[in-house]
Amino acid sequence: MTPAFNPVIHAPHRLQICAMLAPLGEIEFSVVREGLGVSDSVLSKQARVLEEAGYLTISKATVETRQRTWLAFTPAGRDAFKAHMAELQRLANLAGV
Repeated sequence: MTPAFNPVIHAPHRLQICAMLAPLGEIEFSVVREGLGVSDSVLSKQARVLEEAGYLTISKATVETRQRTWLAFTPAGRDAFKAHMAELQRLANLAGV
């Protein structure tokens, strides 16, 4: 994996979404919304940008008669996030942080 700065991922809310997905691979929309402290519309917009880039999928399922929305990394999304984090680490090392 080559470190690569990714402006799609780097936006603060999108970076946080990816960070929440990284250890799990899939997470419920409401958990991400509460973790970020944003509205449904803000999270939907940011998730849509990541989906359009091919970095995550958005799926819906009925769980105990309630409609739930799930966000999940695609393989390309996981790779892009890892490369972005590697680039941030490389930059931090250059800065001596």
